[in-house]
Amino acid sequence: MPVTICTIADTAELTLLVNKSYRGDSSKRGWTTEAHLLSGNRIDEETMCLYLNTPNVTILKYTDDTETIQACVYLEDKNDKLYLGMLSVNPELQAGGIGRQLLAAADVFASEKNLPLILITVISTRVELIAWYERRGFSETGVQIPFHVEEKFGVPNAPIVLIEMQKHLIEK
Repeated sequence: MPVTICTIADTAELTLLVNKSYRGDSSKRGWTTEAHLLSGNRIDEETMCLYLNTPNVTILKYTDDTETIQACVYLEDKNDKLYLGMLSVNPELQAGGIGRQLLAAADVFASEKNLPLILITVISTRVELIAWYERRGFSETGVQIPFHVEEKFGVPNAPIVLIEMQKHLIEK
């Protein structure tokens, strides 16, 4: 299925997808759940709408044959690098290659914007997720960031540290 750019009309569907991918019982059907680490929603419609209206932010979506959004990824142009976050795949479709397709689309997006570096942050205890990103060309930078509890990303059950990872794009 094609990967396309989200619009403001996708706000509600994106918010639902992201929350079901990361939190609650529905997220436990997939391997990327954070439900054991954080409670509450991952995002609300107000924040999603803000993202979709921010000029240097693009959210890509992967849709199925019925045009239902099954996956998405947040991309933010930060001058000389691309920040990638909120990679979300419907828990029932995880481990089927959709996340890899969105990462490949992010690589193309970064290349088209002449951004040679992609940055991500991952919860430090998510070793299986860190390994997944390493298999896709990311490496740890050594930077650690405390989890942003003052923002609308959920309430941690214990202190959480994020690690920064990066991927250098090969110039052709």
